[in-house]
Amino acid sequence: MKEFFIVTHTQATHHVDRLVGGWYDSSLTEKGLIDAAACGRRLVELELQGVPIYSSDLARTRQTALALSDCLKSEIILDARLREMSFGDAEGCSQDEIGGAILSSDGDNRLDFRNAYEGETKRELATRLYEVMQEIAQEDRAIICTHGYATTFLIACWIGMPIDSVGYVNFRVRSGSITCLVQDDIHSNRAVRYLGDMSHLDG
Repeated sequence: MKEFFIVTHTQATHHVDRLVGGWYDSSLTEKGLIDAAACGRRLVELELQGVPIYSSDLARTRQTALALSDCLKSEIILDARLREMSFGDAEGCSQDEIGGAILSSDGDNRLDFRNAYEGETKRELATRLYEVMQEIAQEDRAIICTHGYATTFLIACWIGMPIDSVGYVNFRVRSGSITCLVQDDIHSNRAVRYLGDMSHLDG
């Protein structure tokens, strides 16, 4: 059986400061560091010691991955393709003051709509995340440390959803959550065993 565990990075400074994230390189807060260690302890309970950790290269995911690795003694492989969606010129801006920096889709072609100046389209985001997920899926077990919205497209790839169908999909997960993807040995059927589990975090 194949098993993959997606860990969304824990609380970062841009959450607290209400800034647009994306590729904006925020760091974990003190709470984020505590929660990342709790994620690591849960993965130890799941007997994932030594299982490789694939991580986005942004600071908040690197810090989360490091906390996991400290618990699991696992190798960290950084990959920029696991980054969150880019919001271009809006990144690092106040969510309360961005005005027209984040654009609203007004048409049916949601895949090729660019949500901000110099930002990514959903098709561009999905294409790079599908590519890296397909590579990671060659493993039997792995941990993937990434971002909340990016998680949607890793799951969509895992269950075989065509990129042309992901215009409306959104599997909402919170910071510090763990999602488990599995594939059975008999029919190679793929499933989401659980989505966005947060039982390992206090409160």
